[in-house]
Amino acid sequence: MSRPVRTLPVQKGRVDCLPEKREDLDHCRFCAHSVRFMVAGKEIPSPARAYCTLQRNAEEVDLTKVESVICDDLSHEGFRSIMNIIG
Repeated sequence: MSRPVRTLPVQKGRVDCLPEKREDLDHCRFCAHSVRFMVAGKEIPSPARAYCTLQRNAEEVDLTKVESVICDDLSHEGFRSIMNIIG
């Protein structure tokens, strides 16, 4: 069973991570909550999620083309860097 997710639309390279906090896509790329990026109707695994799972790799994501970010942060924690997990 998969976890519930939110789809965060991208506007000018940023997403509404929390109601009071907009984040750059660069942060999403390294956020433990980012699951996938939507590019031209195709879901691409998040580099952060791929690194933290057995995949250990993901295709390069052109952040200038990302339309939305699929995010599993339902507790409103906000950006959490994978560096805290892998470091």
